[in-house]
Amino acid sequence: MTINKNNNLYAFSILVKKEIADHIRSWKFIILLAIILLTCVASLYTALQALKNTAPAPNDPDAAFFFLKIFTTSDGTMPSFHLFVGFLGPLLGICLGFDAVNSEFNGRTLGRILSQPIHRDYFLNAKFIGALTVIGVLFTSLILLTIGAATLLVGFPPTFMECNRLFLFTLLTIVYVAFWLNLSILFSVRFKHTATSALVAIAIWLFFTVFYPIIINIVAKAVQPNPYASEAEIMQYQHFMLTIMRFAPSQLYSDGTSMLLMPSIRSLGPLHMEQIQGAIPSPLPIWESIKVAWSQLVALIACTIVCFATSYYLFMRKEIRC
Repeated sequence: MTINKNNNLYAFSILVKKEIADHIRSWKFIILLAIILLTCVASLYTALQALKNTAPAPNDPDAAFFFLKIFTTSDGTMPSFHLFVGFLGPLLGICLGFDAVNSEFNGRTLGRILSQPIHRDYFLNAKFIGALTVIGVLFTSLILLTIGAATLLVGFPPTFMECNRLFLFTLLTIVYVAFWLNLSILFSVRFKHTATSALVAIAIWLFFTVFYPIIINIVAKAVQPNPYASEAEIMQYQHFMLTIMRFAPSQLYSDGTSMLLMPSIRSLGPLHMEQIQGAIPSPLPIWESIKVAWSQLVALIACTIVCFATSYYLFMRKEIRC
């Protein structure tokens, strides 16, 4: 029994290594990686220029978190680092997953792979684990390179608290990109042609990136309370708008990164006047920021699990019917 288990684990590791090698050697990954590197270098340059030319305010609670500002500050010519990652990260996930399964069907290689003494679910698990490993190594290396370059340029390293927040930011970024990876794998299982799965995944990304904010603005104008509304009505309106905005994965990621990279933010929702009066502007401890951003992280993980479970179910049914 132990021999069979070890053989299965060895076969699974071979599949994962094959997927990692295929992704690294593919032109689509190399081109998208070059775009991400160039944009992140540009955002790092603009952030350092903005921080060098702007003196910190005397009452700024984030003044002590210089390295966190590198990832959130821009001089206006280009978006900041975390905005670039939030925009291009889904494209990387879609790029790695849109042809994960249907390309094997079309190339008639799936039967050869499953004819080996391995479990059928190992194939789909290896597709996900291999792509997730590439994503994790890529963004971890990218953020470490950014910290290293900034350390060489400014002359001092980040603090321990800054490192903790950047580690959590890296983890949240990997989870966010993993959601789009699982969504593209789901379409790769569902649709026979790779072009169809890629177009559907990109269409959903464009909808939540471009068109969903437009729909939200239209809804906001339609249900906006009158200027003489009570505080309770205004709070109810703001809570409603925040709820429907968080149906977009990009909004969940934006809320989470704001809490982790901007310690002065104390809440992601509207506050009553009683909560604001007497509050001293100071950065939140890291555990308090995690508590506020925890629901966003759990929502992204839940969406990722749902997509993977659906693709797993469809793949196993397709295999049973073949």
